[in-house]
Amino acid sequence: MKNSPVLAAMTFALSLLSHTAHSAEPLAFQGVMKDLGRHMQTIAGAIAYGDWEQVARTAPLIAAHPQPPITEKARIFAFVGTNMGKFKEFDKQTHDGAHAMEHAAKAGDGMQVINQFQNVQLGCLGCHQAFRKPFVEHFYGKPE
Repeated sequence: MKNSPVLAAMTFALSLLSHTAHSAEPLAFQGVMKDLGRHMQTIAGAIAYGDWEQVARTAPLIAAHPQPPITEKARIFAFVGTNMGKFKEFDKQTHDGAHAMEHAAKAGDGMQVINQFQNVQLGCLGCHQAFRKPFVEHFYGKPE
């Protein structure tokens, strides 16, 4: 099995699994979540003032949020395990809602902006209720 791609993949996977679950440093994913929170706050403020241009500028930052590095993503996916479909569905709901919110804002349709903001919030809430507590305990070794 000299230079076998399967052996290389197995070695890589084992190195990810052998990496301790608890980390002193925050994951890049934590930064992504904090940025998403700030963007949601910006949009909430813009909605309050009917500033649809600000909503239209900010919504794409949610829809196309950055991804964590591939090795970190692999660790997160390993943690999520058989709940991957649920995890991805929450991400899709957030992406689709933010994208629709942008279009509604560009059209000046405040009611639809608010409906899509709610859609995004429900995606965030669902994901956080399903994954946040066990995620924090697994990766940081402490209750949320």
